[in-house]
Amino acid sequence: MNTLILGATGGIGAATARALAGADTTLTLSGRDEEKLSALAAELGAASKVADLGYESHVKALFDGLENLDTLVYAAGAAMPEPLKDADPGKVRAVWNANYFGALWVLKHGLGRMNKGGRVYLLGARPELVTARGFSQYAASKAALARAAEIARMEARGVTVALVLPPAVDTELWAQVGKAPKGSISPEEVAKAIAADRAGAGELEIRVSG
Repeated sequence: MNTLILGATGGIGAATARALAGADTTLTLSGRDEEKLSALAAELGAASKVADLGYESHVKALFDGLENLDTLVYAAGAAMPEPLKDADPGKVRAVWNANYFGALWVLKHGLGRMNKGGRVYLLGARPELVTARGFSQYAASKAALARAAEIARMEARGVTVALVLPPAVDTELWAQVGKAPKGSISPEEVAKAIAADRAGAGELEIRVSG
């Protein structure tokens, strides 16, 4: 099984890489942190490709040489919360690049390289959990991702595009706001849900429970 994980140096991405790694899996990992990426790839016996998903050219180059993919996991993401009155253009672009535009370029260049019966997993967010002060761009970009996923399902013949919707997950993303909320689940729990779905019939929406 040929698997590509984007955002592999983050908490959920790394946990998912470990959950999907195996003797029957050819694994390719991508992320921006070359040192972390190389270490994880060496641990799992995987190939690695550094890429900044905010640039379409990087994403296009990432897929060069990758064919017959069975599983694609988009685990990149950013929050950078701030009040609307203080919206910083750089932070806004970074959030949208990680949460939406990167996924858009991945769908554009990746869907055509998927095998029939392939699965794409996009890390989304539950609207009721992210409608909060300071999270306007995070909530909006994740909502845009959900709508794009709906259209991708219409256009991707023979490929399942699934939206993964966990509750709060205890990752480094929360360092931007202090600490993870009480009751947060581990990245490994999200990874386990993705692995279980990949081994099963496949759902369009995976609501990971705490």
